[in-house]
Amino acid sequence: MENEKKVLLSGIQPSGELHLGNYLGAIKNWAELSDQFECYWFMADLHTITVRQNPADLRRRTLTQIATYIACGLDPEKNTIFVQSHVPAHAELGWVLDCYTMFGELSRMTQFKDKSAKNADNINAGLFTYPCLMAADILLYQPDYVPVGEDQKQHVEICRDIANRFNGIYGEVFKIPEPYIPKVGARIMSLTSPENKMSKSDKDQNGCVYMLEKPEDIMRKFKKAVTDSDTERCVRYDLANKPGVSNLMSIYSACTGKTFEEIEAEFDGKGYGAFKPAVGEAVVETLRPIREESERLLKDKAYLESVYKAGAEKASYIANKTLRKVYKKVGFVAK
Repeated sequence: MENEKKVLLSGIQPSGELHLGNYLGAIKNWAELSDQFECYWFMADLHTITVRQNPADLRRRTLTQIATYIACGLDPEKNTIFVQSHVPAHAELGWVLDCYTMFGELSRMTQFKDKSAKNADNINAGLFTYPCLMAADILLYQPDYVPVGEDQKQHVEICRDIANRFNGIYGEVFKIPEPYIPKVGARIMSLTSPENKMSKSDKDQNGCVYMLEKPEDIMRKFKKAVTDSDTERCVRYDLANKPGVSNLMSIYSACTGKTFEEIEAEFDGKGYGAFKPAVGEAVVETLRPIREESERLLKDKAYLESVYKAGAEKASYIANKTLRKVYKKVGFVAK
């Protein structure tokens, strides 16, 4: 029975194009999860507007993200795929949770500090309170697990704190979710500054490889990727002393399934001139079917609309059940 599956939920902001780090760190693993879990995947468009967006670009990126998810193997028949703003319960529960979250908790969030520094001319209230909306995103669906990267555990922790506080006052309203941290490929770093995570907000765009990028652009970026000046046995995994090479090995391993030992043996006696294009080609071939299928889906707007409308309908049914329970507990008059 469907109800016997544990529930898993995650979302990515459509604030920029999806990149290789999103794919190898998260989305690649998601397709397999739907056999094991009842999965909800959403486009976190409400979160994107904490930073100013071009409206037409945001709409385009949201649809592109849905198409890319499906192209990556997320079957809409097995997964609930929806747009966050199509389910009003997210914002409604977000406000309630604002009122059960402490100012001090929010001021400690590292993402607020980071984004405030990058957007000094637009430090808005949404940027400060977004963990409450994020907690609402999660708690509405009573999930058992939330897949997160190692660096995002703080968000699940504050969500758990808010849920425990609410439950402590009103009884067992929310299920307390666990972070689900994938074991492989969880952190793909920038090609130009490998001490930083690959990011669409990277100032040097050569550091970030986009999922729908043209093959020739991907190859160019890998040929320019930062390595080091070693010449003997240069392709070897050593995160502390060779972060650029280690990152390229992680990417090559995730794309080919080869172990670090096999990669070292394959490029023994060869320099970076052979290694970097090989990584680029492995990435191009990994992303090619996704790019081609995404492009096909984006031409079928009616199909995409049918997917996100059906997803929002199913998500709303679950979310509204939780919201009604919350509203009753806090003392709102039922409609």
